Formats: sequence, structure tokens, C-alpha cells
Amino acid sequence: MRPLFAVGLVFAGCCSNVIFLELLVRKHPGCGNIVTFAQFLFIAVEGFLFEANLGRKQPAIPIRYYAIMVTMFFTVSVVNNYALNLNIAMPLHMIFRSGSLIANMILGIIILKKRYSIFKYASIALVSVGIFICTSMSAKQVTSQSSLSENEGFQAFTWWLLGIGALTFALLMSARMGIFQETLYKQFGKHSKEALFYNHALPLPGFIFLASDIYDHAALFNKSELYQVPVVGVAMPIMWFYLLMNVITQYVCIRGVFILTTECTSLTVTLVVTLRKFVSLIISILYFQNPFTVWHWLGTLFVFIGTLMYTEVWKNLGITRSQPQKEDKKN
Repeated sequence: MRPLFAVGLVFAGCCSNVIFLELLVRKHPGCGNIVTFAQFLFIAVEGFLFEANLGRKQPAIPIRYYAIMVTMFFTVSVVNNYALNLNIAMPLHMIFRSGSLIANMILGIIILKKRYSIFKYASIALVSVGIFICTSMSAKQVTSQSSLSENEGFQAFTWWLLGIGALTFALLMSARMGIFQETLYKQFGKHSKEALFYNHALPLPGFIFLASDIYDHAALFNKSELYQVPVVGVAMPIMWFYLLMNVITQYVCIRGVFILTTECTSLTVTLVVTLRKFVSLIISILYFQNPFTVWHWLGTLFVFIGTLMYTEVWKNLGITRSQPQKEDKKN
């Protein structure tokens, strides 16, 4: 029952989080910093109250290690959100971030000297082809939609290239952080809730450098039209409502993933997260009517099939199905 509850939290929280993020970005494409700050602040306050016990609980992992992890986590979060301000459409943003397996494998080979089966290399190749198809098709859309003048089209394409570069950097940095986190957990044990708190609390001073941008967008949010919040009956600027819901759904999403990692195998977690990304993509395309061609669908199919191949889901399902048959033969 608890795993089902966790799956429900992941789908409800993460999918609705994408909706509110896109509502924010469509109105103010450069609002990534204020969104990141609000998410970090909310999770840090919650962790300070319930995980750190108002600062009285000593961390199991030394702070100096968290400082390294936090630097990477803060950079990844800011860069990922800022990429939405660089002509990156939400569907491409989601598809590109689904390529984390590629980055994990590359850095795993380089840093951890890991070796993989041919099947896994093939699955990563499929994911790579899928991302390449979606990226190239999106590049054509950027230039064609900005064809008012040759100069404007080139400028839009240049910003788009910077956005792709930002997403690539964030993807590799996120994979490096995962490897660092893996080595820490091997040394000190798993402390996911503690890591969640420190990863969001320690970077808060870093937002001082983004204070001007955050303040400007807060002023823009104040000027948005009023919205009557259902049930509560309170009127507030609609952009602040979108931000509040984005923060709450982000917390629900993270909590769902945390419960899932403690209750299920890594294979199950990967499958749930992959299916959640696919559902979020469908919602983004249908609800917001984002441009999505047949080539985009083909690329998306390659990405998700490659991801499922990497987890060897069919092999694991085959094992679980064959076990009862073996027991029957013994009997």
C-alpha cells in the first residue's frame, strides 16, 4: 500500500509541477531564478523543522562533503531553470533531461572505470539518437518561427544553441553529482532526507548574487491579475498562486520519490520516473499545444524505449515470470 501511495505522489506531484512551471514560464520566460529560490527556501525550512530538529541534530555526513555536493546541485538547478529563458521549449527540456543515462554512463566509464554490456551500449545509442532527432527538429522550428528577418532568426538560433549548451552542462554536472553522492553513501550510509535538507539549505546564501533578478520578477508577479483561490476564497496575484502551487507540487514530487526509493528497488523507481516523464510530456503537448511533429514523437519513442532497455525491464519481468514455473517443476 505504501509503494502505491508513493507512486501516486510522484505522478500527482511531478506532473502537476510541470504544468505550473510551464504556466509561469509562458508568462515570464526569465522567472527561473525566483522559482528555484522559492523551491529551495520551502524545502530548507521544512527540513530545518523536521529533519535537522531546529539545528540540534548533527549531520551524519560531514558538512565539508555537503559543501561540494551543494555547489553542484545549486549549479544544476539554476542552469536547468535558466535554460527555459534561452528559447528552449518545455517538451525539449524534458526530453533532453531524460538523457541523464548517457551522462551517467560516460562519467561512470571515465571516473569509476565501469564497463557495461553491449545491450546497455545499444540502449544508450538509442537514447542518443532520440535526443538528436528531437533537438535537430527543435532547431528547425526555432529558425522558422523567428523568420521575420534573417538577423532575428540567427539571434534566436544563437540563444537556442546557448540553451542546448546549458542543458548539456547541467546534464553532465548532475551525473557527476550522482557519482559523488554514490561514493558518499558507500562511505557514510544512505541519508536521503538529510541530504535533501542540506542540498537546499546551504545554497540559499548563493541567491544573493541573483537577488536583483529575483526582486524584478517578484515585482512583475505583483502586477499580475488577481486570482480568487478556490476553497480558501482569498484573492492573490495569479503568478504568485502559480509559484505557490509549483513549490508545493515540487515538494510532493520529491517526497514521493524519496518514499519510493526506500520501499522499492532501483528498477521500479527508474520505471516510475520514466513513465512520469512520458505523462508530463504528453500533458505539455496536449494541454499547452506545444509544437510536436512526427519526428519529435519518433525521437521521444527512441528515448523512452532506450531508457527501458537500459533498466533491462523485460529481462527482470522474464525472471519473475519463470520463477513459479521452476518451482512447479520441483514440486
